[in-house]
Amino acid sequence: MDIHVADQRILLFTDQITPEDAQSKAWDKRISAFDALSKVTGFFSRPKDDDFELTYSEHRYQPFWHVVAKAKYVYDRSAKYQVPVSGPEVKSITLLKNHYEAVNGHLHLDIMEHCLQEEQDEALVDGVTGKADSELGRYLSFSPKVISGQIEKHVADTSILVPPQTRVSAIMRDSLSKMIKGIQTDKILEENVEVTCVDLYYHPIYAFQYKWLSKNKEAILEVDGITGEIKAGSRVFSEYLGHILDPSFLFDLGADAAGMIIPGGSIAVKVAKHVLDSQKK
Repeated sequence: MDIHVADQRILLFTDQITPEDAQSKAWDKRISAFDALSKVTGFFSRPKDDDFELTYSEHRYQPFWHVVAKAKYVYDRSAKYQVPVSGPEVKSITLLKNHYEAVNGHLHLDIMEHCLQEEQDEALVDGVTGKADSELGRYLSFSPKVISGQIEKHVADTSILVPPQTRVSAIMRDSLSKMIKGIQTDKILEENVEVTCVDLYYHPIYAFQYKWLSKNKEAILEVDGITGEIKAGSRVFSEYLGHILDPSFLFDLGADAAGMIIPGGSIAVKVAKHVLDSQKK
């Protein structure tokens, strides 16, 4: 079996909105960050601006993985076909100089099937939660920058790079397990598995933490730095400010190769070895 793994890449999206616009958008929607409390309060009166305080803000780059795997199988297999004859009067036929007897109105033919089977799996996985999220595909229509060297050199010192909590080895294991098929065949002519994309994307997020003074409650709003979409947040990532990412760790498959048990035996070890050899070069 031939296995090909694409070069691993880190790609960085740039902001499409300014920090000032992001803060203005969030301030206008700050009440919605408090969800149920804001709905109850809204029935009686709208709180004043001075009842809210911005207690913290951050600009961060949040990761997601994009992995695409493909497989192609070309093979021959023997099979038996039952073909009805044109009428009860047909007792036998001659096909390509071969003679076949009709049995119960059918011909029983030994044939060879020439088969082509192609598989594909695309995974878009949130780098923080580890959950598959097809909505992340919307970012792919933008034009990120391919990063060479340390990614920290391409972002501001005040921006946060959130390290992915999900290892790409786990994602590749799941994708490859879908590609490796147990095929009933007499002869395999071509058997290729290719991981065409192993990309780590970073997209910008603005986060603003507000305190509702009279209620003594805090909540977070996030503004997407690319689309401008606003939604409630669950946490901030201030602990990662100034941290340096190690690309060799992000794409280290070798450490997890032993756990990549999938149909096809040693294929996972071969993939891991390929990646490690590429890194050494």
